[in-house]
Amino acid sequence: MTADGSLARLEIDLAAIRENWRSLAARHPSGPVAGVVKADAYGLGATHVAPALFAAGCRHFFTAHLSEALAIRPRLPGALLAVLNGLPPGSEASFAHHDVTPVLGTPDEIARWAALARQLGRRLPALLHVDTGMHRLGLDAAQLAALAADPTALSGLDLRYVMTHLAASEVPEDPANAAQHRRFAAACALLPPLPRSFANSSGIFLGPDFASDLARPGAALYGINPTPGRPNPMRPVVRLSARVLALRTIAAGAAVGYNATWTAPRPGRIATIGVGYADGWLRSHSNHGHAVFDGAMLPLVGRVSMDLTTLDATDCPALREGDWVELIGPARPVDEVAQAAGTNGYEILTSLGRRYRRAWLA
Repeated sequence: MTADGSLARLEIDLAAIRENWRSLAARHPSGPVAGVVKADAYGLGATHVAPALFAAGCRHFFTAHLSEALAIRPRLPGALLAVLNGLPPGSEASFAHHDVTPVLGTPDEIARWAALARQLGRRLPALLHVDTGMHRLGLDAAQLAALAADPTALSGLDLRYVMTHLAASEVPEDPANAAQHRRFAAACALLPPLPRSFANSSGIFLGPDFASDLARPGAALYGINPTPGRPNPMRPVVRLSARVLALRTIAAGAAVGYNATWTAPRPGRIATIGVGYADGWLRSHSNHGHAVFDGAMLPLVGRVSMDLTTLDATDCPALREGDWVELIGPARPVDEVAQAAGTNGYEILTSLGRRYRRAWLA
């Protein structure tokens, strides 16, 4: 254990996050690059990550919920801080009071925000979201046409950007990308001339056709590969380590963990670490993947339980109780961990629990 009694530690490299942002900004010369810090900066601590990005020069930030924006607003003086999930009824005054910008994606949201602007006697900032193929949020084609036909609908609004969201940008050859590009251009042609926000993390790597006035990367900032199938151009950000609680010798045929989903094919050693699905170490890791100790791979065997995970340490005689093993880090990238668990790096990071001893490295 550590001095505070924790059994696992999570280190977040803020310098790497800043460097990733600078790298993405260099790839997007057509306009600024925002920092998407929703879901507590993908589970890594928005109150630490957002100020680090601000110090690097980032001046555009996105969250999913108003509560997330309010938690970091005091740390981002003068920055545009926008909420992707729109303007919930009754929240209008709070958005305006705290200088938080809604991303408007329905006629009702536009009408309520414009009504508050008239009531306050000043223009209120907003982003306009149009749907080009995700079919989740944003104005659909009929709503956009109705908006374009009503010259008064946007009065009182200071529209900073019109935006859409790419659905398949991590797959460059997917025809959905070109289709969304065409639809976004057509949608923008119906609107007054406005700055555009298009590319997400992977979209930045689709080339100049997908450049715009504001890119909105999230995952790439945190070390997730925006170019799957190719070398990761981003620096790793996260290191998750756990201490070995116990080592035991087992005989061939001995079962490990709940429901005997793994049995030892030979005599060996099992290392138990104090991390489980209550810590966001997903149950789907069961019998998949490995940890790393001093360059050696320790296969994960048996079911991940609420508080414990077991590793096959048979081929690592140097491992001792009290040693630290790496679950995520330079030797075990987050995308590799995700692949073993049958998910993506987004879920791995946003699932990380609160029992880890967290450290933010400047």
